[in-house]
Amino acid sequence: MNKRFSDQSSHSGHPRRFSKTLLKRALILCCAGLVTGLAIVLLHTPQPISAQGVQRQEDQLIRDFKLPSTPVEAPVYRPQAPVYQPEPAPIVETPPAAEPYYEPAPSQPAPVESAIPAPSQSAPKAEPKSEPTKAASAEALSRYVLEFNRSPAIGNRFRLQGTYAEARIGFTRPKNWTVKTAKVVVRFQHSPAIVADKSNLIVRVNDTSIGSVPLNLKNAQIGEAVVNIPANLIQDYNEVTLVAQQSNSPTCANPDDKALWSEVLPDSKVVLDYQPQPLALDFSRYPLPFFDNLGLDTTRLNYLLPGQVNEAWLTATSRFHAHFGRLADFRSLETSLVRDTKKFQWNDRLIVIGTPKDQPTLKSMKLPLNITNDQIVDGNKTALPDNVGVLMLATLNNGGIPVLIASGNSPEAVAKAVQFLVQPSNSQIGAGQVVLVQNVAEVESPKPRSWERYLPLEDSFQLSALKGLDNKPFKDVTVRGTSAPPVQFQFRALPDDRMLRGSSMNLKYSYSAQVNTRKSSLSVRIDGVTVGSKKLTSDNGASNETFNVDLPPNLIKSDSVIDVAFDLYPKESLKCGQVSDQQLSGTVHSSTEFKINRENSVELPDLKLLTTGYPFAAPQDLSQTAIVVPDAPTEADVMTLLKFSERLGRLSQAQSVKLDVYKPGSLTEAVKKDRHLVGIGTRDRFPIQEMLQANSGFRLMDSFTRESGKEKINVLPDQGGVIKSMMSPWNRDRVLLALTAQTDFGLKQVQDVFSNDLWFYQLKEDTALISTNQTNPSPFDSNAYQMQFVSQSERRRIEDTSIVSKARQFLQEQWYLLPVGIVGSSVVLYGISQLFLKQVGG
Repeated sequence: MNKRFSDQSSHSGHPRRFSKTLLKRALILCCAGLVTGLAIVLLHTPQPISAQGVQRQEDQLIRDFKLPSTPVEAPVYRPQAPVYQPEPAPIVETPPAAEPYYEPAPSQPAPVESAIPAPSQSAPKAEPKSEPTKAASAEALSRYVLEFNRSPAIGNRFRLQGTYAEARIGFTRPKNWTVKTAKVVVRFQHSPAIVADKSNLIVRVNDTSIGSVPLNLKNAQIGEAVVNIPANLIQDYNEVTLVAQQSNSPTCANPDDKALWSEVLPDSKVVLDYQPQPLALDFSRYPLPFFDNLGLDTTRLNYLLPGQVNEAWLTATSRFHAHFGRLADFRSLETSLVRDTKKFQWNDRLIVIGTPKDQPTLKSMKLPLNITNDQIVDGNKTALPDNVGVLMLATLNNGGIPVLIASGNSPEAVAKAVQFLVQPSNSQIGAGQVVLVQNVAEVESPKPRSWERYLPLEDSFQLSALKGLDNKPFKDVTVRGTSAPPVQFQFRALPDDRMLRGSSMNLKYSYSAQVNTRKSSLSVRIDGVTVGSKKLTSDNGASNETFNVDLPPNLIKSDSVIDVAFDLYPKESLKCGQVSDQQLSGTVHSSTEFKINRENSVELPDLKLLTTGYPFAAPQDLSQTAIVVPDAPTEADVMTLLKFSERLGRLSQAQSVKLDVYKPGSLTEAVKKDRHLVGIGTRDRFPIQEMLQANSGFRLMDSFTRESGKEKINVLPDQGGVIKSMMSPWNRDRVLLALTAQTDFGLKQVQDVFSNDLWFYQLKEDTALISTNQTNPSPFDSNAYQMQFVSQSERRRIEDTSIVSKARQFLQEQWYLLPVGIVGSSVVLYGISQLFLKQVGG
């Protein structure tokens, strides 16, 4: 054995080294095989993508910068609403037991309680009895008074007609309110013919009866009743229902008698005593507290002006404000520009956009991240990269004013931070008091004619593709009773749609049994105009019945609403004309089908189309619109920019905002050709001089000169504003819009028109001349501004239609040429026939 070993070893000079080499090679081969196998397994094994993505982001974050080692304490927003301190209740005689909630009032009654002042209609706000003080107790309450006339459904009339009538008004509860006490103050009057013993007014809140008042006034006096609302009934969305049970006969009353009426005066109110709750600021709650969709107070936004107003700040701010216009939707929004952080009201919000160098006020604020040498630094006191946007939350005035900061160490970082907020798909993942934005996904622009709240692009669709008046997708809706309200839904044609004959609606509906087939019917209306009706013929009710209705093209507009009304009557009536109708019901199904015949054709320029946002909101992310301001914009220019951006935000719905703002020096030829342009500024500083130098239409000139065609006048002073639209000289498919005036006061009038629906929706033609004689026009007065409309700019039809459609449209517009054409063609045919006959005869 030793010999064998020695023989084998003799072939190798280093037997130990040889065995070690073989061992190393074997280990290397095994490791390589193991690594290869693991790699193959990992490549073919599904991994949790979210975990990988989070790990990569964390690794990248650690490599780029370090967060503060100690956790940041969340700033707390403490609304300092005016404190209401109730006065001692006056001593009054206890009313009779039969009338516990009511005491007849004189023709000009005094307030029910001295602690309830009558609020102004134009300023819905909290009603304080004393200013907030540091000594106010934790139980101090604030008061909010909501008058009925704030509801557009009521206005100046709230009438209840018949033997049994209901009327409703809704209100919300802000998210950071704790309501302690609430009451409804109802002021009313009724017909002198009503019998008091058989008539009363019932008050309900959220379907719970909270009080009843006898209708026993004489000679049309005005009565007033105060009914307490249990605090536990108040929810996020609330509804006050007033029910009038009326009779004008001791024995039998006719429900159709016109003498059966009661009116609730529009200055009736809901009074809420509440405690505003502190709110820890966190991006997971965004947009709270800067915007609350349940809020009752007007949202007040204050933008801190930078040291130098540059294009980057203008673009970021206009995009952010357009985003807030979308959030506000139909709700009121007040905007102001501030240069310091000293003077604020209790319900103000502050927005700071810009780098620390542009916004030096940031250095004096208590922020979760430090600022060193005009740069935001991380936990290692190292400046954050220039491509990282920074979003921070803070407070001022001892937590009374919330502050939203969109910043970074470069304009690119600021733009990235703002873009994160304006894109809902991104902002909904935010959390904490600081958000560092490294990457923002680019959202693809929607199609130019894809508008969310308008008719779909398909010519055939179902009712489920449309939205009800609450801007939510339509679902099956059932109404009940003989006085059932109509089923309503929006039917908005696109602004550049031209409706043709042949559109139809195949209504699918159901109704209950026991209807009186001689009286019951179904009606379809477009903006109040009946386009079809049908008798309900089945005694046993019907399910999924169909009714085909022709939709006239001249009735379908960009703000149209379709009503489906059920007129239901029972087979039998009870005594005294009282009917039992709660078993009667009608249902409109979301499977209702529509077929639309239309073509894409529109004439521009037209300010009436601007009331829908067209063409500046096509596509809806505003990517085809650019705003141009002077090189050194004033506060009036910036405010006009914000008001216009807000209006575009209210008129559009998209997943992003891509609005751009330029100064004349950076406005390239490519932008002029590709975009719709909006010029803002007074005449002497207007950034797009081509609009003011146009030969046709209305023009503002120097020395307060106005020119229209060949007419020229001088006015002094010229305090009016001008909104003018014209086709672009660089691209005949694009539109230019001028928002201008001779003075900043004139620009203020242009701002008011864009911020107020009553004035904005009056726009038409291609030029609007705005003037007023009031210093502070009331936003509730539709005639506060006098607007003259001029149509002088050259119009152009933008269309995508066939030759046949173009010929048809030409004949419709130039109809007077048709007789001439008929006579001319007859003469030509006669001449040809004569020549033919002569040749044949020869």
